Amino acid sequence: MYQVPDQTGKIIIVTGANSGTGKEAAARLAGAGAHVIMAVRTPEKGEQARLEILGRQPGASLEVRRVDLADLASVADFAAGVDRVDTLINNAGVMMPPTRHTTVDGFELQYGSNFLGPFALTVRLLPVLLRAAAPRVATMSSGMAHFGTIRFDDPQFQRGYGPTRAYAQSKLANVMMTLRLAEIATERGWPLLSTGAHPGVTRTNLQTAGPNLGRDRPRRGYHGLGPFRLQEVGVGTEPLLYAAADPEARQGGYYGPTGLLEFRGTTGVARIPRRARDAGAARRLWDEAERLTGASLAVS
Repeated sequence: MYQVPDQTGKIIIVTGANSGTGKEAAARLAGAGAHVIMAVRTPEKGEQARLEILGRQPGASLEVRRVDLADLASVADFAAGVDRVDTLINNAGVMMPPTRHTTVDGFELQYGSNFLGPFALTVRLLPVLLRAAAPRVATMSSGMAHFGTIRFDDPQFQRGYGPTRAYAQSKLANVMMTLRLAEIATERGWPLLSTGAHPGVTRTNLQTAGPNLGRDRPRRGYHGLGPFRLQEVGVGTEPLLYAAADPEARQGGYYGPTGLLEFRGTTGVARIPRRARDAGAARRLWDEAERLTGASLAVS
């Protein structure tokens, strides 16, 4: 099991920390000495997760705060309440609802929750992050990013919604945001490290929550891809922990499992999706996200 380096004295925000990789990341970072802000949409679930972690780690330093990444006003309120943070972990997301849903602000749900909400949170927290000695932003993507395309003419999938295509687009956008932020930090001489990760095929509630959104009869989640079984959440969280905390992580680094097709295995350097390496498209995506969210580097 990956040993998280000492995080004593650090304040770390983890979105989606009530379950899955977010909860595991919160537990292990707190176990390494960090004070973890568990940023969750439903505080009751966050509090339950906090108590479960404390049951295993009585000395863990954890607090629950509410943020709804599908509501830009909620993102702004959350960011305004943060006066110190060393690391932001963009982990929360939604996966493949069968029909098109929208956020409070009218964005396609996956594009809004998986990309625009985390983008706005990241940009709004930059002034606070940059006061830290060695700030980091680690953003969770997915292997599905390799199949994504940014539909600049219709990013909200108002025409021809497909759950898999919309999910892949949002996860590709996460990688492009990671790389563009790394580029900006380098250009401006910031000490900020921007990294990304993907969990391979890991057992979390994403496989059931998203696909069952809006269904009267819930369907069971998938258990793997052919011969590839889902790995457990402890292993699946390790690329994100490496990206967020390891001293060997590099600017613009992208980490994931090193097994066949990056589905499973120990953590290492992951393949960056080809379309994510288009720097011009990444700049265009960043500019469009600023316009849509009202969160911009100029304002921050």
